[in-house]
Amino acid sequence: MLGVADLPLHDGHVPPWLFDVMKRVAGAVVKLVVFEYGPSRLLSRLANPLWFQAFNNVIGMDWDSSGSTTITTAVLREVLERENLGVWAVGGKGSKSLEVPRDLNMLAGSGLISSSLADRLTRISRLTAKTDSALLQDGFSLYHHVVLFDEGGDWVVIQQGMNAAERLARRYHLTWERADPSDITVEPHSGVLCERSTIPLNLSARDSLGSRKVVLDLVREGASRVARHLRVVNAIVKGYRPLFGEPPRPIAPGIPYYRPVKLTRRLLEVLNEAYDVHPSSFPELLLRTRVGPETLRALSLISELIYREPPPLGDVEVYSPFKYAYAMGGKDGVPYPVRRDVAEKVVRDLYEIVRAAELNQRDKLRAFRSLSELAPPDLVPF
Repeated sequence: MLGVADLPLHDGHVPPWLFDVMKRVAGAVVKLVVFEYGPSRLLSRLANPLWFQAFNNVIGMDWDSSGSTTITTAVLREVLERENLGVWAVGGKGSKSLEVPRDLNMLAGSGLISSSLADRLTRISRLTAKTDSALLQDGFSLYHHVVLFDEGGDWVVIQQGMNAAERLARRYHLTWERADPSDITVEPHSGVLCERSTIPLNLSARDSLGSRKVVLDLVREGASRVARHLRVVNAIVKGYRPLFGEPPRPIAPGIPYYRPVKLTRRLLEVLNEAYDVHPSSFPELLLRTRVGPETLRALSLISELIYREPPPLGDVEVYSPFKYAYAMGGKDGVPYPVRRDVAEKVVRDLYEIVRAAELNQRDKLRAFRSLSELAPPDLVPF
């Protein structure tokens, strides 16, 4: 664990002049990366939580704000639409997160991407959203979902969850570089910017494959058998000793995963529907049924306490954004207000480098590239 940081839910908006500066700085940085390394390497950088946070601070967003995700991805979407670099961004905050299939079909309809790529990315969008809302249960509810991709099909998903009780946000980075090609719900995370949280149930971890197999078997056995198991599980969670053997690990107090499951009519309906689908894989279970966080928690408890196949309770690797707090300041004055004169000079200098690079004047680009030698080790090899 490299660090933990709070991302408070900030109110307010970005002033128009600052949003314009953000777009111009972001446009220059994005063009330089694509010009020098190509679209795929830009996606690799955006998949790195530390690089994304540094980028966020360089364009003038706050280091400690939930807007470091929502505003920065909105800026990226506008820049990528304007610059025609072979990289696109779809989705956004709130209702925009649900428009990903429509956005992809519009890109396919305009001939910018193929219809097969649009269909594949729609599936990826749905599965990655399910990964951080159902498989990784950490107390945060998703409200932001953006898919960035290139014409070759490489992709990065950046999404954010909210813990309303603590007024904190958590950002997740998922990437094609980390995901298992045969099942992208298995360890797709390149990292998260993580704040205070409980110990999560993590069915996206590779160590959960045994538990996931039991969950699929339980779904295919039907609701009545699951209901019988749940009565036993609830007794164990409440402190009763099992008839045969001990639980594979102590039922520790304070871990939200260990709590009784209500055997509701809705839970039984979801299980009956899933039984009719008879899914053969976890992606099929997530895409073709209404199985969600509560159902998966119930089935995971059965897997652990009856079948002795415990799911992991470990978190995804977390990173701290603090080291990049002093780039240009932040919109809310954290750690200090953005100085407009400095921002404009940064824009001019960056675009001079971009123009020189486009004219094949490599000396300025080589000088700019040499700055990477000063980068912290955790940004290498990006």
